[in-house]
Amino acid sequence: MNAPVNAVTFALDGRTVVAMPGESIWDVARREGVVIPHLCHRPRAGYAPDGNCRVCMVEIDGDRTLAASCSRKPANGMVVRTASPRAEGARRLVMELLVADQPPREQAHDRQSPLWRFAAEMGVAQSRFPPRQDGAAWAKPDLTHPAMAVNLDACISCNLCARACRDVQVNDVIGMAWRGEHYAPVFDLADSMGASTCVGCGECVQACPTGALMPKSIVDPVTQAGEREAPERQAGERCAEASVSSVCPFCGVGCQLAFKVRDGKIAYVEGVDGPANESRLCVKGRFGFDYVASPQRLTQPLIRREGAPKGLNVDPRNPLTHFREATWDEALARAADGMAGIAKAFGPRAVSGFGSAKCSNEEAYLFQKLIRSAFGHNNVDHCTRLCHASSVAALMEGIGSGAVTAPFNDALKADAIIIIGANPTENHPVAATYFKQAAKAGAKLIVMDPRGTAMKRFATHMLQFRPGADVALLNAMMHVIVAEELTDRSFVESRTEGHEALKAHLSSCAPEAMSPICGVAPDDIRAAARTFGRAKRGMIFWGMGVSQHTHGTDNARCLISLAMLTGNVGRAGAGLHPLRGQNNVQGASDAGLIPMVFPDYARVGDDEHRHRFEALWGAPLDPLPGLTVVEIIDAAARREIRSMYVMGENPAMSDPDASHARAALAGLDHLVVQDIFLTETAMLADVVLPATAWPEKTGTVTNTNRQVQMGRKAVEPPGLAREDWRITMEIARRLGLDWTYAHPREVFAEMQGAMPSLANITWDRLEREGCVTYPVDGADMPGRAVVFDDHFPTPSGRARLVAAAYRPPDETPDASYPFTLTTGRQLEHWHTGAMTRRSAVLGAIEPLPTASLHPLALRRLGVAAGDMLTVETRRGSITLAARADEACQPDMVFIPFAYVEAAANLLTNPALDPDGKIPEYKVAAARVTPAAPRPGRDDPPAASHPIGLA
Repeated sequence: MNAPVNAVTFALDGRTVVAMPGESIWDVARREGVVIPHLCHRPRAGYAPDGNCRVCMVEIDGDRTLAASCSRKPANGMVVRTASPRAEGARRLVMELLVADQPPREQAHDRQSPLWRFAAEMGVAQSRFPPRQDGAAWAKPDLTHPAMAVNLDACISCNLCARACRDVQVNDVIGMAWRGEHYAPVFDLADSMGASTCVGCGECVQACPTGALMPKSIVDPVTQAGEREAPERQAGERCAEASVSSVCPFCGVGCQLAFKVRDGKIAYVEGVDGPANESRLCVKGRFGFDYVASPQRLTQPLIRREGAPKGLNVDPRNPLTHFREATWDEALARAADGMAGIAKAFGPRAVSGFGSAKCSNEEAYLFQKLIRSAFGHNNVDHCTRLCHASSVAALMEGIGSGAVTAPFNDALKADAIIIIGANPTENHPVAATYFKQAAKAGAKLIVMDPRGTAMKRFATHMLQFRPGADVALLNAMMHVIVAEELTDRSFVESRTEGHEALKAHLSSCAPEAMSPICGVAPDDIRAAARTFGRAKRGMIFWGMGVSQHTHGTDNARCLISLAMLTGNVGRAGAGLHPLRGQNNVQGASDAGLIPMVFPDYARVGDDEHRHRFEALWGAPLDPLPGLTVVEIIDAAARREIRSMYVMGENPAMSDPDASHARAALAGLDHLVVQDIFLTETAMLADVVLPATAWPEKTGTVTNTNRQVQMGRKAVEPPGLAREDWRITMEIARRLGLDWTYAHPREVFAEMQGAMPSLANITWDRLEREGCVTYPVDGADMPGRAVVFDDHFPTPSGRARLVAAAYRPPDETPDASYPFTLTTGRQLEHWHTGAMTRRSAVLGAIEPLPTASLHPLALRRLGVAAGDMLTVETRRGSITLAARADEACQPDMVFIPFAYVEAAANLLTNPALDPDGKIPEYKVAAARVTPAAPRPGRDDPPAASHPIGLA
């Protein structure tokens, strides 16, 4: 090893070894293959060594006492003995003392825990010492949380759980309390875990070395169903027949995880040390996988019965009231023949497709290839149109690329961080841990949002502006940066164009002029602008609160200009990062599942690119951009589109003005839906094809950091369900395409040949490494996490600064509709709820739809939290329970869109951004009125729906 100048050389068990800067004795020993027991130490990012358990003690020549190897740093010339009689005797004694207070191993909550494993290695099967006088009588089991079991009779007070909660996830729920032998972790003010503010991330469960904290699924007999009779399972030991590394299928963070499989089912999940999450997970990623085994899974192809009316009138637990079972051959033939017949009768453009950001890169690629090759047009889209299409439009225009310029983990290297239009603690919880850690380490956090999100607690500046006033606020900030000469003049002059026009535009955007529009005091705007303008390294993160507007592209243009004015692109700790919503929305977009571009964003109207794909695919391709998601639905309503193929999307829930979308879908002559559940869209289908869930297939996905990652099959699919790529290929063959793929690796190889972004990323490399960030400059080189360090992929090599003037939302409050409705996701549920609402754990934590309003607004309405409200817009109305939320402004109502029984998208505005063609989900004029009294607290809700019964 080539040691750096400040490395340390010392002796370890008679060998000369080198310690790198920051390494402890324990770190060096592990690297050298020397096993030192440890219980309170967790060698993962974010965990500082504590040295309190004393199980890792080593002997150092010249020291009077033994030293905790996890926290002791080596020094030059030090002589360390890890296996001396004194060190081993002390460690064995400590282990005996710990075991004395444990339940016997045969009754342990986790017989495979590190404590019992190290005890066995030391030969400590039982203790010579008596247990504490009162034993663990005071430590009663706590099973109040739906996902986690607390059994403090196994606790050794190592405080790993508190460090996991405080330092890694930065939730500050767990602390250490009491004194002496009662010293133990508590939740909040000694509340039960279920009643505390715990967000269910499970970091404490993964860190616990004894089984005092465990996944409830393997220790609580109530949740173990028929498996509880197995004698070897009664103790709930944390064992598994297989551990399969994969990627989380929920948000765009792309956390790596391991499915722990037992008896052919997912028993529990643990985080893996991937580059995006460093072993961290959120409540969905750790505890939300029971949806895979839901009895509502589709297991057989279905064909609609003759005369069965179309509507949301099917119980997903019993689809045979409206559908009949079919063989795969019959269903595939009906699906393909129906599309072919429509194309022949009404022209190929009468058929369109919706792909999915929940499927793999290979499946997205094949889906768009099928629509383009079989029907000769580009009417194919996916959910990026509903989340970040405006961001991509602005980024492509401004810097020539639609991907992030730096990973979110780089927040730890930033001096200032802007988070605007995003609620990462709920929508990107693991990414949020890095933002919170950065703020604790001294970074200045500027949070800008109409809602006072949880990040407010860590913010240096919290600018709670009026909904839809993003451009006014950002222009005011840029005015300050220009007027006070906080721009990076060298960067602006050498790396950008359009600066003078932008500067002229900003001259009329002083904070005093913009304050009445955005609702933020001029001094607060100036303070935030100065903080970001003076920072050496600044990052900007945004979410759908920026993009889902009729002026969403203008919002993103302003963020791009703000980053360029301050020179914050192309360096570690600086950059632009739209936080992607779904697990593979980046990869699906890269793969060409967009109506105006082929894979890798090659414009369909570019002759060179089009001819290249024509040669590759063996089919003529259309030079005209296709219709987007909302435009396809509108065309279906006009009967211009008569057949649709939908893979893994749920437009009956996700599209704006959902009544209009549902009517359009129901009016189609032929609708094919490929999914894992009978979703609301599948209820309207003519043919339903059962697909596999993410843990049941192999494929690659690309997260928000541009990290291409390998997902691996962990369990078998139920019944006759098939992988999406295989179903799409069979339909393509029946449509006359000569496809012969035998495995996703073959699809990926074709993609790699067609997509420069995948250069030097092979399937074998992904299987070996698990993750590779693009772009990659060589076969054996790591990918570049930070891009555009010297030029941008634009014709001039410079970034284009585009001025944007404030435009009000399409719809603003008035006397009839005095509230502003905004929608979004929540921590426990994701997207349209098709997966998470079929998770018993997640459903127990957040079971019902709610409308969040400020307590002052509830008081004005004369209702209390829990009472029923009716929320109405010009498109429809829904009734749901009120929730008091001081994060909302007094004239705002927030509704999550995952609940079919109170679908928020029945209310939202379908008006589109002219550039990104994205709907205005974030602003709609609404009326809120009291509704009928809520049922008794112990009664089932009148608005319940079978989707919530996992």
